[in-house]
Amino acid sequence: MLSVLRVHLPSDIPIVGCELSPYVLLRRPDKTVTTDDVPESAPLDGHFLSYKWYRIQSDRKVAVCSVHPSEQATLQCLGCVKAKIPVAKSYHCSPKCFSDAWQHHRVLHDRAASAVNENGNEEEEIFGRFNSTGSGVISASLTGSASSTSLTNGSTPLYPTAVTQRSGGETCLEVGRSKTYTPTTDDIGHVLKFECVVIDAETKLPVGHPNTLLTSRVIPAPSPSPRRLISVGGADMMGQLDSDGRLSSSGTFTVLSYNILSDSYASSELYSYCPSWALSWPYRRQNLLREIVGYRADIVCLQEVQCDHFDEFFAPELDKHGYQALYKRKTNEVYSGNIHTIDGCATFFRRDRFSHVKKYEVEFNKAAQSLTEVAVQTTQKKVALNRLVKDNVALIVVLEAKFTNQGADNPGKRQLLCVANTHVNVQQELKDVKIWQVHTLLKGLEKIAVSADIPMLVCGDFNSVPGSAPHSLLAMGKVDPLHPDLLVDPLAILRPHSKLTHQLPLVSAYSAFLRGIGLGLEQQRRRMDPATNEPLFTNCTRDFIGTLDYIFYTADSLTVESLLELLDEDSLRKDTALPSPEWSSDHIALLAEFRCVPRTRH
Repeated sequence: MLSVLRVHLPSDIPIVGCELSPYVLLRRPDKTVTTDDVPESAPLDGHFLSYKWYRIQSDRKVAVCSVHPSEQATLQCLGCVKAKIPVAKSYHCSPKCFSDAWQHHRVLHDRAASAVNENGNEEEEIFGRFNSTGSGVISASLTGSASSTSLTNGSTPLYPTAVTQRSGGETCLEVGRSKTYTPTTDDIGHVLKFECVVIDAETKLPVGHPNTLLTSRVIPAPSPSPRRLISVGGADMMGQLDSDGRLSSSGTFTVLSYNILSDSYASSELYSYCPSWALSWPYRRQNLLREIVGYRADIVCLQEVQCDHFDEFFAPELDKHGYQALYKRKTNEVYSGNIHTIDGCATFFRRDRFSHVKKYEVEFNKAAQSLTEVAVQTTQKKVALNRLVKDNVALIVVLEAKFTNQGADNPGKRQLLCVANTHVNVQQELKDVKIWQVHTLLKGLEKIAVSADIPMLVCGDFNSVPGSAPHSLLAMGKVDPLHPDLLVDPLAILRPHSKLTHQLPLVSAYSAFLRGIGLGLEQQRRRMDPATNEPLFTNCTRDFIGTLDYIFYTADSLTVESLLELLDEDSLRKDTALPSPEWSSDHIALLAEFRCVPRTRH
């Protein structure tokens, strides 16, 4: 007879919005073991499986800590309550937690105070009693009796106003009848119970005892703090990108570049400082989607997008938000894993802003084959291919703008745009391979530029720090022959060094923070490296912090209007590093707003 051997949940903590999918191990009547489902529509030997999910509701209401969401809150910041900051952010698990978080927590107060009251009177009343040491004078202890049923998460009540109690002060409320369940805000602070039982198909009665499991308490999904779009051409826009209104005017467009950290690379060994629930793909994909959609970019360039995640999640989900999707997965000559989980580059664009004209795919493996045919001695071909073939790719897309191009030299002319999205090889010792890949991409873009008078964007994770040879090639159009990176060239593919040039007038978008004028730029300049004109970091792990990601643009045809604010290292270090519960990649997103300008004629 059909029987259930074991049930368990892969994720240790249930999170709002993240689907729970239990692992159910079955023994078939023939004694074989399987994890396949046996639904009522396809019974096995006259039996099928029935599932139920329950929310265990207690008379003791529980709030969760905003910093450590797996911990129960014991105190609440009344300053947040008075300032109408989302109440979920007001809870802390201990006085030490509140004190340690104060440096970052007070930013919420400062923003709320400046938005609510311009004259500062209310700010003094609410926030004046906090001192700079973050002692947290305004806080209320939460006890079992003090935690009332009016606790809310934003505008959604955490708990029903009335619960029919059973003996022991607990009742089970059925919330689902399928194998999977996605927790809602109503579940926050509650334990969920999963029940699996074998049912007789004829009598519809259970056979044997049900198999059950209890989760830990459901926690709210931590969401990234909104990042502002900062104008570099005038007054600070100070706008939050998670609003419904468009921030860009009709003649401008925004471009996002983001390495989202492929699930296949997100191991607990590499990122042991990140809680396992926050590192799980069901959690990260929802958090990443929420962040990406919140930026409302016209063009989105993502790296490290797994093939299956593109097909099953990102393409359909972003389609709902008006994006058309294009994808180029890495080649698999080196990769030996599951072909469906190999990652690649994905480019999305808003259908109401652009139309697709042409797509080019760059496979550096093919370029390596061509190079070794003509430039490497026969005896060295195998060695050369072993070094150069790394499966990296680039996706180049030509788009046509549907919006008015203000200030164009010819108002009736089609406004085309070329967007390159790439992920360069990661191995630090292969400096020659990195330079060669970047040079190969730029030469391909030069051919497109010759054939069409078209502005260009070059986005991606170049796995190269500012000042490295690949960065110099991109930003300066050449590499100093004495650059130390050029000493690593065992195949002599970089010689003569004078060939390492290109004619595209590329400029790094974020260098505009150091050139721009306007309010609010001083804070951003402190997050830039004046020696390289690049951000201090775009990648932040426990063992490395530095800039690897860039958005380059052709300065003769595009100008930067505004940039997404950079993050402060101290704010990230509160969670040790990236990824974290708040930010679900080890990279940060870069976003720039551009305007097309008439080319300078010589």
